Amino acid sequence: MNAPFLREEIGTGTVFDRLLSSSVPSCPDSPCEQCGDQSAVNGVIESCLDCFLSGNDLYIFCYSVSPAFFISKVRGGTCTFASSDPAADVLHRARYLLRHGFGAYDLITNNCENFAIYCKTGLLVTTSYSVGRSGQWGCIVSAANAIAGSSLRFLSSSFGGLAVVTSGIYCLNRVVSDIGIRRDVTKFPIEEPVRRIVA
Repeated sequence: MNAPFLREEIGTGTVFDRLLSSSVPSCPDSPCEQCGDQSAVNGVIESCLDCFLSGNDLYIFCYSVSPAFFISKVRGGTCTFASSDPAADVLHRARYLLRHGFGAYDLITNNCENFAIYCKTGLLVTTSYSVGRSGQWGCIVSAANAIAGSSLRFLSSSFGGLAVVTSGIYCLNRVVSDIGIRRDVTKFPIEEPVRRIVA
């Protein structure tokens, strides 16, 4: 996908910067000497850090966070209550999925955040219908629910009260949709995701 018009919009300071920069593959004039040409590859790939970052900053995703830390991170997709497994288990999962795949990419239900969280924790959502499996998508859904779906907003007569109620609903929605809290999450051995994808 060559979309130079999208690349021109990246870095303008809008909320879409991260979405567009992570969704539009970089198309260098010459393939990377370490990675080769992976422009036609779909699914899980192995790349060098420079190609992975594609000129963007590196952000650290935090595991086993406290409730206060979780709520203080207003933007979703930055941390989870779930604990990370030992590095050997994480690398084993990542290498296995590199060979066998992680299914078709889907921005909402099967994206790079889902892949990384599964590799780090071994946790998968077991329900077939799930709103906001990833923290970033859960953040968007939580914001929409907090703004549009709250009947509690009518209990507050002031703007300040409305802001407190809406913020509380947003935070609660983020907490209950986190993979470390949800009840529809199970720890699966590495072969199970591949079996589910093939079936």
